[in-house]
Amino acid sequence: MSDSESILSAGVKRLVVGTRGSALALVQADMVERLLADRFPEMDVVRSVISTTGDRRTDVPLSEVAKVEGVLDKGVFTKELEVALEAGEIDLAVHSLKDVPTVLPEGFEICSVLERAPVNDILITREEGGLVGLRDGAVVATSSVRRQKMLKWLRPDLELIDIRGNVPTRLRKLAESDVVDAIVLAEAGLVRLGYDALGVMETEAGVVYGSMIDPESFLPAAGQGCVGIEVREGDEATIACLKEICHGPTFTRICAEREFLRLLDGGCHTPVGVATQLFGDKLLMEGIVFPEGDVVSEPYQAEASGSAGEPLKVAAALFAGLSI
Repeated sequence: MSDSESILSAGVKRLVVGTRGSALALVQADMVERLLADRFPEMDVVRSVISTTGDRRTDVPLSEVAKVEGVLDKGVFTKELEVALEAGEIDLAVHSLKDVPTVLPEGFEICSVLERAPVNDILITREEGGLVGLRDGAVVATSSVRRQKMLKWLRPDLELIDIRGNVPTRLRKLAESDVVDAIVLAEAGLVRLGYDALGVMETEAGVVYGSMIDPESFLPAAGQGCVGIEVREGDEATIACLKEICHGPTFTRICAEREFLRLLDGGCHTPVGVATQLFGDKLLMEGIVFPEGDVVSEPYQAEASGSAGEPLKVAAALFAGLSI
């Protein structure tokens, strides 16, 4: 009997996939559903769309939503999905992993990830030219504290403001704005939604232009570009199904990245960048941490390497090398 037949014979005939309702979230849910359907063609895979606090509270900066709502870190995008998981209304929750708090509430785990998309950050401008082409004092909108700190470090002259909304909304806001010169978005989200991240992007209000920010100096967020799947701890049948679609190399990398954040006692709003690469059985890590506060000070930086079979140890070595 095959693994898939064993899982089905154990009683997993149906899985309910929980997701947010944004365009990107729905694309990512579809990716998970297609993989499950391919692996388990006789299984019934259904979708449940759930609105989260972060989706509803677009009236305040993202970094302030947790305070206003009393939610842990970026749990603003996961809390309602976890409530549905706990109640048994859904069997799994699909997330953009960079939106998931570093330490999950008791009773939940990330058991599977899909193959990672590009992790780069893309600067999108109203005029061609990229970061070097922005005028002195240009206004750049981003809701990410990490991106704000890195941009100020690279270009102290820039004015940084907050922006909310899904990807198409942010692109439209930029195209129609007389104030904002650029925004920053993840390449992964743009690609998954069918945009030419490194070229011309069409919006309802006109065209905008994408260019990659140097990844050597602009490190991504932990888990950026990765679709993570959250389940109830102990739900062995569901976990067994999801491990069948898990991309092992990506899982190794995100384990290291999230452990690095945990050691920093950091979360989704901590100004931290971390990059990982796999070379055979070797894992390389690079990290950058900015002091918190309004003043952009010189960041702490470190590199580490070790066995890909021990990602937590490599993360610990990276943390030890920061000398914070």
